[in-house]
Amino acid sequence: MAPKNIVILGGSYGGLSTAHYVLKHVLPALPAQDAYQVIVVSTSSQAMCRQACPRAMMSDDMFPQDKLFVSIPELFAQYPKDQFRFVHGAATHLDHIGRVVSIAPHSSNTVTNIDFHALVIATGASTPSPLLGLNQDEVFLHEQWAAFRNALPTANRIVIAGGGPAGIETAGELGEYLNGRSGWFGSKSSKPKVSITVATSGSQILPALRPAIATKTEKFLADVGVTVLKNTRVKAVSPAEAGTQNVTSKATVTLDDGQILDADIYIPATGTAPNTGFIDQALLSDDTRIKTNNTFRVDNAGPRVYAIGDVASNVKHPAVHSILNSIPVLCANIKRDLRLAAGVEPSLVGEDRVFEEDTRTNQMVPIGQSKGVGEAMGFQLPSVLVWLVKGRDYWLWTTGMLWTGKHWAKEK
Repeated sequence: MAPKNIVILGGSYGGLSTAHYVLKHVLPALPAQDAYQVIVVSTSSQAMCRQACPRAMMSDDMFPQDKLFVSIPELFAQYPKDQFRFVHGAATHLDHIGRVVSIAPHSSNTVTNIDFHALVIATGASTPSPLLGLNQDEVFLHEQWAAFRNALPTANRIVIAGGGPAGIETAGELGEYLNGRSGWFGSKSSKPKVSITVATSGSQILPALRPAIATKTEKFLADVGVTVLKNTRVKAVSPAEAGTQNVTSKATVTLDDGQILDADIYIPATGTAPNTGFIDQALLSDDTRIKTNNTFRVDNAGPRVYAIGDVASNVKHPAVHSILNSIPVLCANIKRDLRLAAGVEPSLVGEDRVFEEDTRTNQMVPIGQSKGVGEAMGFQLPSVLVWLVKGRDYWLWTTGMLWTGKHWAKEK
């Protein structure tokens, strides 16, 4: 008898953590008469620490590459072969009524259909700049970084759109890498080698943080040659593909206050877009995320369909720490639903678990390799602590436990 498929779309924090948790704690709790297989579908065969992109894109010397990029199939070789399968491809259509997901395999032009007994959608979000995320696979990302690195030595003017963490971290890393940072006695030249400009529509950069921290951040940025333009957004970019389809194209950037900036490199860092283009509009909210309740179920999609991370509407700020806090809740409800579907008495499966998001400000933003700003649980963090926790390697010290599943060794 064919196994019942538990399909997980997405090979990053949400998808891989869910897969490990289900394999470790959910499958062993199901009745033995049925066979199950966890199928992870990902556009990339490698997992990577996306938060590290602002620094990693400068040079391969910034991080050990075998820790930055890790093979997904190798991570799951620890489990029985009949319980896990990896599919390198992209979801192209979800038939939630027929309970089939269509996959375009990476190495084939033939679409594959996979039926599912349970489905977890964890496809994440894409960044406007291909430099700042795993929008396709690891090969594509390396190609974008290579082109960017080749263009850096001759770039005199760089414009970054967006005053959120991605834009500010990128500006800080570029500024320190290209212009250096002054020492204790201010020995660095006051004129930066490369002009770097950040344009934001907000009245301050890093809008989630208190104004005093934003002001401090501007001072750190100025020290590495970065100028901040506030209350103005990018109105037009010419050519239109600059920064998105062509990361090294020279561009003319027109701001809505009338300023015109010439850029040798233009980097859009204006948020992300949920990867939900393969999903029926009836399942999506106005912001194109999936309508998800606080149990992570997608009610309108039928039984045993779930969403987590950037694609789920029930989490206001889907940062990594929120995703990790979501996993035990999601997987407890998956376990409950699968046991009920297998005929276990309702009185034996327990109650639903409900996710409650921590809405306190938790944000750390490195500014180059030695400075940083942030808040945790509403408290301002000193620069040295931001460096110690995140700024040293952009969370790379945490990913080993996550990717291998050791973080989920115990049921939580």
